[in-house]
Parts: sequence; structure tokens; C-alpha cells
Amino acid sequence: MLDRLTSPGLLLRVESLVLLAVAVGIYAWHDGSWWLFAILFLAPDLSFLGFLGGPRTGAMTYNLAHAFIIPGLLLAVATTGSELAVDLALIWGAHIAMDRVLGYGLRYPEGSQETHLGRLGRSVS
Repeated sequence: MLDRLTSPGLLLRVESLVLLAVAVGIYAWHDGSWWLFAILFLAPDLSFLGFLGGPRTGAMTYNLAHAFIIPGLLLAVATTGSELAVDLALIWGAHIAMDRVLGYGLRYPEGSQETHLGRLGRSVS
């Protein structure tokens, strides 16, 4: 039983659930615009258009939009006083965390179904 509770797949999803809750909680505390949140929450998924250029290009664009690197850097920029940068970083981070909770990981160029969390459609083990 303990093995299942500490499996990497489950831990990564729980970790992402915590990140999602923290991002949304800070966004609410920061008094961000919920209209902006609703409009931009799914914006990172526009990176799927990269797959029109093939699996390698698609994986690259998807991964750039679904790694915490850019929102993290944006949050660092936000320390200069940009409230919009804070909002954008939190919305973007919340989107990535939600995707990870649902099992959508970073993509490999071999195929869009292969992710760092395993093959899409497979249950957490």
C-alpha cells in the first residue's frame, strides 16, 4: 500500500495539485482579475499548433509553453513591481500544474502521446 502512495507518478500529480492550489490561492490573494484568468488559462495550449510543423517542432513548442521555466522567470521579473507579470506568471503556472495533475507531461519528439509522466491515457501506477 505504501508503495502505491509513494509512486513517482502519484507524487508528481499530488505535487502539481499543491502547486495549482498555491498559484490560484496567491492569485486570489493578489486580487488578480478573474476575467483575465479565465481568458488566459488555456492560452498555453495554443502551443499545440507547433505540431503542425511535425512532432519535433510540436514537442519543442509544447514543452516551452508547459515548463515552469518561463513563468518562473516572469515571476522574477514581477519583483520589479509589475502586477501584470505576477498575474501572467500565476495563471501560466496554474495551467501547467493543472495539466500535470491530469497527467499531461512534457512531450518527447517520438510522438505526442509520450510524456515525462508516461504515455497519455495510462493510469497512475
